[in-house]
Amino acid sequence: MITGGKIVKFIEFFSNLAMPLMIVFIVLYGVIERKKVFDIFLDGAKEGIGVVISIFPTLVGLFVAIGALRSSGIIDLIVNFLTPFFNIVNFPTEILPLALIRPISGSSAIAVATDIMKNYGVDSKFGLMSAVIMGSTETTFYTIAVYSASVGIKKTRFVLFASLVADFVGIFVSV
Repeated sequence: MITGGKIVKFIEFFSNLAMPLMIVFIVLYGVIERKKVFDIFLDGAKEGIGVVISIFPTLVGLFVAIGALRSSGIIDLIVNFLTPFFNIVNFPTEILPLALIRPISGSSAIAVATDIMKNYGVDSKFGLMSAVIMGSTETTFYTIAVYSASVGIKKTRFVLFASLVADFVGIFVSV
């Protein structure tokens, strides 16, 4: 008889083997197709380093801006300024810092969401709202900056607008 514990152990065993099996599959497929697997790997690694070098200035700028926002207290100032307006429309201001920081920084948003869940509980109204926001929105500015910089796109206003609308919908749905 298969019990729940055995199923969990089987899933954990298969999960631990998934990546090594995928690597073995790719190498075997390359050998069967008579490809130079290691040379192809090296070419991909060289291309990856080129992409990292091309987007590095963008990443540095984003990280400096995010650090400045977090340490300067501007987010708290904005939250305090917007609180009366959001109280009028019954938007919970407890999740407002998360709604503001999520489009900018994923790691900062995780820290804010964790703080909300520690203070109010994971299954609380605010904890559930935070989880929905984290799952249905994107780090818009980071994503656009990195992807557009990697392919050389300079005009991103329409992508930015559409992405921020999608973030707004995710936040609105969470409330």
